Amino acid sequence: MEAYPEDLLGPTGEDWRVPVSELSSRQDCLIKALVEENYSAVLIQNPVDLYYFTGTRQNASFYCSKDGDRKLYVRRSLSRAIHESGGDDAPHEIVPFPRSKEFPRLLTHTPALQFGAIPHQFGAWFSQLLGTDSDCTSLIHRLRETKSDWEISMMKEAAKVQSLMFDAVEQKGREGITELELVAEAEKISRELGFGGNVQMRRFPLQCDRGVIVAGRNGGIPSFFDSAVGGSGPHPQSSMGSGFQKIKCNEPVLVDLVHMHRGYVIDATRMFALGGLSPDWEEKLNHMKEISDAVVSSLEVGMSCSDTWNTGYKLAEEFGYAQNLMGIQPDQSKFLGHSVGLELDESPVVAHGFDRPLPLGGTMAIEPKLIYANGSIGLEDTWVRTRDGMEQLSTSGNSDTVRCF
Repeated sequence: MEAYPEDLLGPTGEDWRVPVSELSSRQDCLIKALVEENYSAVLIQNPVDLYYFTGTRQNASFYCSKDGDRKLYVRRSLSRAIHESGGDDAPHEIVPFPRSKEFPRLLTHTPALQFGAIPHQFGAWFSQLLGTDSDCTSLIHRLRETKSDWEISMMKEAAKVQSLMFDAVEQKGREGITELELVAEAEKISRELGFGGNVQMRRFPLQCDRGVIVAGRNGGIPSFFDSAVGGSGPHPQSSMGSGFQKIKCNEPVLVDLVHMHRGYVIDATRMFALGGLSPDWEEKLNHMKEISDAVVSSLEVGMSCSDTWNTGYKLAEEFGYAQNLMGIQPDQSKFLGHSVGLELDESPVVAHGFDRPLPLGGTMAIEPKLIYANGSIGLEDTWVRTRDGMEQLSTSGNSDTVRCF
């Protein structure tokens, strides 16, 4: 099948390809990093990273050397890879993948592989074919931490859609509606406006729905997912997020929504209730806002993510929430913020072990939450660190205000 430009457009006819100038800049940064980190070459094969560097996620391998050799070897679809990479303007050559025994002879240097981002059997086969055991996973992850102005603009567009998703929840919420029925109203908006169907995640075995709505007691159910909120899910094979719990009066309804615009994540949480919440729940939400503000302020001045975790956790202890922050023991998560971009769980993270700051241009979802047997409460917003401070990217009203159905 031929790929025709008029068939590969956004919902109202926009060209949704990654600009060639973006691809060229990213590849230039990659080559600079190869020289600085003493790599001869890399072979990029993880689909998310292929999209980042070449504008396409077709079945392909992107070879890039310190000498500036850039070539995308495509198994399928070659025609789509050519178009999605920018056609004749692409900053790299695009060719069919050769026969396996010929491939090593075509490469000017022996490349490092993404052993931490590709399946073991797949990586082992290429490792044997190319005679390499060098790993470039961390190098690639670090390059993606700093977002360009264009990437930030994609996240701002995602935030506009996400705001409509929260509005749909508010409009459709009513007594007796199930979590799944309500999350479907938000997901309908997301899908209609361009969500591609998958929330990309880096860590195995995590997987995530783009909408998680948990009401009352379901907000206190733990799951496999490394986050504060688990939720029952609809059945054991899909055992996180929204289930068949019905909305009841005066119970906290935590709504955590993700939208991805042209691949870029925006992540936010808002609290809802039918008829309002008790003063005790309201106080807890206000305390989470204080912790969120403390985390934002720490990151803004360049404090390390590890020290920022300590700041937030100490404040939670002072409020008396150590046993319920980000889960109930023994199912507590040990973070207060996670970086986002093309994936939901990027680095760095506001947690122990990340002894470096959020870089300028870094984007992070900050989400202090409290979990109890009778419900969960908290907030989340996505931020970018700029030279002028921390800028909030997510919208849809004040995160410390409960929205009522």
